[in-house]
Amino acid sequence: MKAGLVIAVLIAALVALVVRGSGQLPDAPVPVAWDRDVCGHCRMHVGDPRHAVQLITDDGAVTNFDDVGCALRYLRERRPRVHRLWFHGEGETWIPADQVGFVAAATTPMGSGLIAVELHTPGARSLDEVQP
Repeated sequence: MKAGLVIAVLIAALVALVVRGSGQLPDAPVPVAWDRDVCGHCRMHVGDPRHAVQLITDDGAVTNFDDVGCALRYLRERRPRVHRLWFHGEGETWIPADQVGFVAAATTPMGSGLIAVELHTPGARSLDEVQP
C-alpha cells in the first residue's frame, strides 16, 4: 500500500474515532480524502469536490458521495436518520440541505445532471423538488 494512501486511511479513521468518541456529532462537514474516500452508493472514488455530498447520521457515521444523484438514491433507499446533510458548492463552500438548490449540469460523475447551488439562485430547484 502506498504511504499516502496509508496516511489518508489513518487520518479518516482518527477523525471517525474522535467524532464517535467525543459524544458530540459534527455540525460542519468532516474533511474528505479526495480521490481516496469512496461513494456510499456507487463505491467510486469521491474525486471532484464540485459534485460531492456528505451525510452525517444521528449515530455519527459519515458517508460521502461523488454525485448528487448517488446521495439522493442512498437517502431514498436506506432512509438513514440524518443529523446533517451537506452539498459541495463552488470553491470550498459546503451548502447545508436546508439552503441548497439544484441546477442542471451538462456532466456529473454519475450522470445525475444536477449540481448544488444556493437555494436563492435563479432557476434553482429545492431538495424536495429533485428527490425521486
